[in-house]
Amino acid sequence: MTKESRSLTVLAPAGMLGYGIPQSSMAEGLKREPQVLAIDAGSTDPGPYYLGAGVSFTNRNMVKQDLELILEAAYRRHIPALIGSAGGAGGRPHLEWLVDIVREVAAQRDYHFKAAIISGEIDKETVKDKVRQGKVRSYELDRPLTEVEVERSTRVVGQMGVAPFIAALDRGAQLIIAGRACDASVVAAYPVWQGFSLALSYHMGKILECGAAAAYPRHGSDSLLGYIYDDCFLVEPPNPDKVCTVASVAAHSLYERSNPYVLHLPEGTLDLSHTQFQQADDRRVKIWGTRFAEAKEYTIKIEGAARVGFRTITIAGIRDPILIDHLDDYLTNVRQRVATTLPHLTSDRDYRLLFHIYGRDGVMGPLEPQKTISSQELGLVIEVVAPREDTSRTVCAIVRSVALHSTYPGRKAIAGNLAFPFSPSDIPMGDVYEFNIYHLIQVDPEELFPITMMEI
Repeated sequence: MTKESRSLTVLAPAGMLGYGIPQSSMAEGLKREPQVLAIDAGSTDPGPYYLGAGVSFTNRNMVKQDLELILEAAYRRHIPALIGSAGGAGGRPHLEWLVDIVREVAAQRDYHFKAAIISGEIDKETVKDKVRQGKVRSYELDRPLTEVEVERSTRVVGQMGVAPFIAALDRGAQLIIAGRACDASVVAAYPVWQGFSLALSYHMGKILECGAAAAYPRHGSDSLLGYIYDDCFLVEPPNPDKVCTVASVAAHSLYERSNPYVLHLPEGTLDLSHTQFQQADDRRVKIWGTRFAEAKEYTIKIEGAARVGFRTITIAGIRDPILIDHLDDYLTNVRQRVATTLPHLTSDRDYRLLFHIYGRDGVMGPLEPQKTISSQELGLVIEVVAPREDTSRTVCAIVRSVALHSTYPGRKAIAGNLAFPFSPSDIPMGDVYEFNIYHLIQVDPEELFPITMMEI
């Protein structure tokens, strides 16, 4: 880094829109005069339900509260604000939901600005055409995508790279609200648009997209600053109670990654094998040496969710040491008695019955290396998924009753196998979705993400 190097400052107000932006951190970050605000608003971490159902996993009141701070800062300072994966899952209803909140804030505060709305939802017929052309390949789902699966999905979204953001900036957008987007692209887009290294911009984006997760101490939602130069970038938490260290920043390379040296993106592959981290001062870390290998073909990850049924659960506790010792035989007996009680229903065809046992292997399931139960009590979650709501409720009610009264060797009482913390004990959870599309699709950079310009 030389004295003549260009520089650009990016402020990521938080790691997720709607998780809360500390006002003091935001104020400190704005003192560094950032040229752009960028924030991620979505994730697949909460599971497929939100994509399938078309609702946000973030709370509307909290999203509005965060937007008030972001729009105030961007509007008063005449700097752009970029938001990616609107509404959590980035589909059409999620995008419309977030635009509605933006309009509400703008109307209440008399803001007027030029906005770009970038759709992240992909028409099913377009995806089917790509399937027929052989331009879709498996990613994390170990099966080829078929036209039947495309049609079964409620909606399909694609993780856009920097190109749609740059196109919107070219059109003079002061606010960009994008559908499903690659997390790092939301931060990387503006520096790339300004001519900075794609490798450094994307690496900085990967760190800033989680806000202050790359700073110590790691607690709560908070802001992070990125300063990019021609040959390096620096990261710093504006919160004076936090610091970035080489360990805290480098550790972010392990986050959601099977390989800490490689990050696959629509434009190519980010290569961290030559990356260097250095403590620039007591609160900032300098990063350089990251490389980028351009892809031979431009691909994006597409995500689709399909409805598979209705879920009902019961939560119970087990404290009897005798039952704990005979748990597997007991649960097998419960399954058999339920099948006998409901002869007109067939397990795995008409319903799925699952037992989640916390205190044994409720988190890791068959991957749990500790096979011995060491707790004096267990938490049991009974889950029933069925195509029909009434079937799900009926089976769960029978399972709960059978589990409460089934006998086992050494049992001393005639009832009371389970302790229920809630009444009613059976809890309807609503529709159940699964990711049935998690594939890569070959496209042109701006082929799938139409931009609508509007005055807000």
